[in-house]
Amino acid sequence: MSAFDLNDVAVALRTARAEGKPIDPPSKTWPSLNADDGFKIQELNSLHAVQNGDRLVGYKLGNIAKVMQTAFGLDHPDYGFLHASTSIPREKFIKPYVELEPAFVLKSDLKGPNVTVADVISAIDYALPAIEIIDSRVKNWAIDLPDTLADNGSTGAIILGGTPRKISDLNLSNTRGYLKCNGQQVMEGNTKNILGNPLAATAWLINTLSKYGIEFKAGQLIMPGSCLEAVLIQGPGQWSCTYEGWGTIEFEIV
Repeated sequence: MSAFDLNDVAVALRTARAEGKPIDPPSKTWPSLNADDGFKIQELNSLHAVQNGDRLVGYKLGNIAKVMQTAFGLDHPDYGFLHASTSIPREKFIKPYVELEPAFVLKSDLKGPNVTVADVISAIDYALPAIEIIDSRVKNWAIDLPDTLADNGSTGAIILGGTPRKISDLNLSNTRGYLKCNGQQVMEGNTKNILGNPLAATAWLINTLSKYGIEFKAGQLIMPGSCLEAVLIQGPGQWSCTYEGWGTIEFEIV
């Protein structure tokens, strides 16, 4: 049992998100905080969001690619809940980064602990190119695993593309993706960076969250992680995020 009230951490992170003001790493303020505590805290904030009119729409996996773990000083993936309102004004972001990801929409339920890649393939209705804007309520992104889990996997906002594809029409183990800002390419990567294949990453996520009793439901969205190193949004600009042979998503930061 935790030696502190998990609700205190949850409220601190909710307040930081609402006000756009970062806090010290929770693992420093509450030194006994561990990864299981972190997940319980994100569950508390997810429940608070739903009780206040939001809707749970799916789950995300983050820091799955080695380049992402290196960039943020982590050695383990994180994960979090996705809500219908996971979109906030630019002025509410603290230090946001752009990631390019595939997104999967389920047509049937999935629950671990023994889900295979074949099970994942059978359960996916279609895939979409997607962007995640990650953001941290922790000052200077000074995060350990318990911190980012408590902060809902450093989720900021999700933007879905408009080109759905059956996964049989995609080569998810080898699809190149790249980001451009104001017409200049700033980063590139490949879906093979997502645990070799984002379908394998999805199976990992489902099996990992099964220990918390989480079941993935038909119609929900899964974000299995970025194919490239996240790029810092440094100011206003026009972003273009493309998967070769699949689709492009554009958005503007003002």
